[in-house]
Amino acid sequence: MLQAKDIYKRFGESEVLKGVTLNVSRGEVVAIIGRSGSGKSTLLRCLNHLETVDAGSIAIDGQTMVENGPDGRAHYRPDKELRGLLLKMGLVFQDYNLFPHYSALQNVTAAQRMTLRRSPQEAEQRAMLLLEKVGLADKAGEYPCNLSGGQCQRVAIARALAMDPELLCFDEPTSALDPQLTQEVLSVIRQLAKEKRTMIVVTHEMNFARDVADRVIYMDGGRVVEDGAAQDVLGSARSEAIRQFAGEVGY
Repeated sequence: MLQAKDIYKRFGESEVLKGVTLNVSRGEVVAIIGRSGSGKSTLLRCLNHLETVDAGSIAIDGQTMVENGPDGRAHYRPDKELRGLLLKMGLVFQDYNLFPHYSALQNVTAAQRMTLRRSPQEAEQRAMLLLEKVGLADKAGEYPCNLSGGQCQRVAIARALAMDPELLCFDEPTSALDPQLTQEVLSVIRQLAKEKRTMIVVTHEMNFARDVADRVIYMDGGRVVEDGAAQDVLGSARSEAIRQFAGEVGY
């Protein structure tokens, strides 16, 4: 479904990604863990083209988004083709990014109408089904200021699902939430995993990663240090590096 190879990304003098390779199969849930500053969120933003890579290749569903040219630097496909390819991916941000002047329903319908050109009736019907799916059908008319953080994040998940992505990415979706609200959001993601949706989840929730992910990737210093089955990376036989990291996050 997704192949990223030898991804490099620099911000000024700081090299944040140092040759990261990542493959995700259709129907697979991949959790990415690591310390703050290890490059997790930057990698996710590069995969979604919110940041451009300096070198490396990314392909989605067999179609190349970016690859190295003869000069050894990354070259992206034309913008029109790129936009269509990026619709195959959805991203849920850690801070929701909802439109504050839109209701929950309007937040889920807006992109459908503007980008997918769905009719108001079709977009609203799809939105209501998804709000019901995330347990918020009764909050359709509420504005973000009247919703809890967990409810806002669930609206954001519904909004991403409304675009029918083939790959859904989550960037620390519970980092701003208290424990009770965290469980509300993780419950929705667990259900999506049961539906065999293809997902990449950047998370600090180690129990969630172990129990829900098919694979866990541990990043450190801009590199992939470990990549394996969740039970192997986070189980009783985990490496000393993972043991130290897990101790830091209270796992």
